[in-house]
Amino acid sequence: MSKKLQSTQQFSANDVQVLDKKTLYQGFFKMVKYGFKHKLFAGGWSDRVEREIFERGHAVAVLPFDPVLDEFVMIEQIRIGALPTSSTPWLLEVVAGIIDEGETPEEVCHRETKEEAGLEIQKLHKALSYLASPGGTSERLHIYVALVDASKATGVHGLDHESEDILVHRVSSKRAFDWINQGKIDNAATLIALQWFSMNKQQVLENWAND
Repeated sequence: MSKKLQSTQQFSANDVQVLDKKTLYQGFFKMVKYGFKHKLFAGGWSDRVEREIFERGHAVAVLPFDPVLDEFVMIEQIRIGALPTSSTPWLLEVVAGIIDEGETPEEVCHRETKEEAGLEIQKLHKALSYLASPGGTSERLHIYVALVDASKATGVHGLDHESEDILVHRVSSKRAFDWINQGKIDNAATLIALQWFSMNKQQVLENWAND
């Protein structure tokens, strides 16, 4: 007979033993090999398990929104990882960036929105955080919605030393959600940010109004 289903996970981080870690590659990103053991649902401990994990740090993603114009500000840039499966590797995205050591997520939101979209954030709302793909990477993304003046969004942005070539788009909320249904937006952070916003828009606007 199977065990009775539980409403919450029975294990925590304390139920994993990391036996060793070895850096396999260190470049723009890092690949680390973990050796570990973990508790089993049936009782006892697993044998040694080895997994290679892609470590690129943690990041923020920012969905800039103008409630007066009812527009999002989105960016377009090349993503070589999309090349094998997409008709174009130029993707429509939210603003995003890696959290450097000593930075808060909110500080990265302001920095990246200025660098990638040329905009100043007036107010921020934390939406959620999620694990990008925990079977293969340790990366956690923090999603924010930012109040901006979309009328100032224009041009090409990015940092030369990071080889960035970023085009800014003003997109009506209706068009953005149509693009999801059409498959024109197909990267995780942008999909999650837009779908979260569609479910929580009123709460975000009320919080901004009360700030």
